Amino acid sequence: MKEYRFTDMEAKFADIIWKKEPIPSGDLVKLCEAELNWKKSTTYTMLKRIENKGIFKNTNGVVSSLVKREEFYAEQSKQFVEETFDGSLPRFLAAFTRSKKLSSKEIDELQRLIDEHKEG
Repeated sequence: MKEYRFTDMEAKFADIIWKKEPIPSGDLVKLCEAELNWKKSTTYTMLKRIENKGIFKNTNGVVSSLVKREEFYAEQSKQFVEETFDGSLPRFLAAFTRSKKLSSKEIDELQRLIDEHKEG
């Protein structure tokens, strides 16, 4: 994948595709007209933009993802931590928890994730 970033409108558009894929491009145009108030040309322009990012494809008029939603957002999160916290997950969590206290349930979930991914 070339770029794990979306503009706000690209993200809304991508979510429509991920929810309905595989989707005929004609149906996608109708959905975007109803949900985003887009013209046909806007939908195809936006589709080309996100195709160029290597995340979706339009094959014979059917749009589908090359990268699943969860994979995309996981990579985007990883890039954010890399760029903002020099790749340090502990630094990210320290910054995050300065303004938001974690519940016992969240702490237990984090501990479970740590235990599952511990090197050893």
